[in-house]
Amino acid sequence: MSADKQSRDDAAPEQTPWGRVAEDGTVYVRTADGERPVGSYEAGTSEEALEFFTKRFEELEGKVHLLEQRVTSGRLAPEEATSSAKALREQVVDAHAVGDLVSLAARLDALAPVIAVQRSARKEERAQKTAESKAAKEKLVAEAERLAEGTDWRNGANRLRELLATWKELPRLDRATDDALWRRFSTARTTYTRHRKAHFAEEHERRDSARVVKERLVKEAEALSSSTEWGPTAGKYRDLMREWKAAGPAPREVDDQLWQRFRGAQDTFFGARDAANAALDQEFAANAEVKDAILVEAEALVPVTDLEAAKKTFRDLADRWDSAGKVPRDRMKELEGRMRKVEQAIRAVEDEQWSRSDPEKSARADDMIGKLEAGIAETQAKLDKASAAGDDRRVKDLESELANKQAFLDMAKRAAADFG
Repeated sequence: MSADKQSRDDAAPEQTPWGRVAEDGTVYVRTADGERPVGSYEAGTSEEALEFFTKRFEELEGKVHLLEQRVTSGRLAPEEATSSAKALREQVVDAHAVGDLVSLAARLDALAPVIAVQRSARKEERAQKTAESKAAKEKLVAEAERLAEGTDWRNGANRLRELLATWKELPRLDRATDDALWRRFSTARTTYTRHRKAHFAEEHERRDSARVVKERLVKEAEALSSSTEWGPTAGKYRDLMREWKAAGPAPREVDDQLWQRFRGAQDTFFGARDAANAALDQEFAANAEVKDAILVEAEALVPVTDLEAAKKTFRDLADRWDSAGKVPRDRMKELEGRMRKVEQAIRAVEDEQWSRSDPEKSARADDMIGKLEAGIAETQAKLDKASAAGDDRRVKDLESELANKQAFLDMAKRAAADFG
């Protein structure tokens, strides 16, 4: 027996549950299928040999533990976790190590259902994200198509750019669905852009036409600015203003300038007219004082007590009113209104008297009295007859009827007295 052999035998440790060192230095691991050699350790004792191959097992166990943590935490994708577990299991099964390799392999096998659950969850998550992405893209497409049908040229282009940026952030769908939605989205953007360009081209043409019209209106307005035909010229300016509004906006760089010229011509004319009217108002102030005095006399006629005298006096006052002449414009409405109020009060009294003496109404009232008196006489005869017959119920009814007719007769007589 060699010295080395003798040295290993003298230092041989007790066998571990998972392996042993043979007399020839071969190290064995125990598995469910029996012992399997994993190597030899010629450089040291049997204890050192087992320790060396046990450390290999511990290294494998550390790898398994790390994989378990990464799988259970969800840090690994199911596909990567499956391939990692498979590769590590192959290392464990054929490992040159001493330890409970069967349990280590079982731990790796136990990861399969965990990975399966994660795979299913990720599949559901992907399906949900795909559904959400599809719904979001369909919503973007619908809004883009609404914009394409609209005329919001100011905000529509900006909104479509925002929709495109949102589209790019969303996950892709299956190719057929994603391509179909993109075609609709792209078509809507193209349609909107085409219509927008056409709109601004038309608007440019309209603004250029408006510029030509407004330049003509400015020249006409400036030519009228020195006119002293106040009434006709004011009417012409109103017509020019209607044309100006109907022409629409001209290009921005000239529209304000044209408006300033147009407005300036108007201001010149109306300023001159107002100055002339102010001079006239000052001239007419004395006329207003005369009419104030006439109104004092006219308003004293109300309330009317003598219609004929009031009518005659008012006619005289009206002649004096007309002779007094024009008054300042700011007094015209007030003075005319007060005079008209007196005239209306006199006319109302006249209308009331005519209504009371209307011959047609008087004749109708007399006719009504005659008919009521005849009816009362007839009812009285029936009442006398019923009383003679002792018909108390009939008497009561006829007495009520007679009282009603008498009341109507009294009312008719009072009305006829009013007409008299």
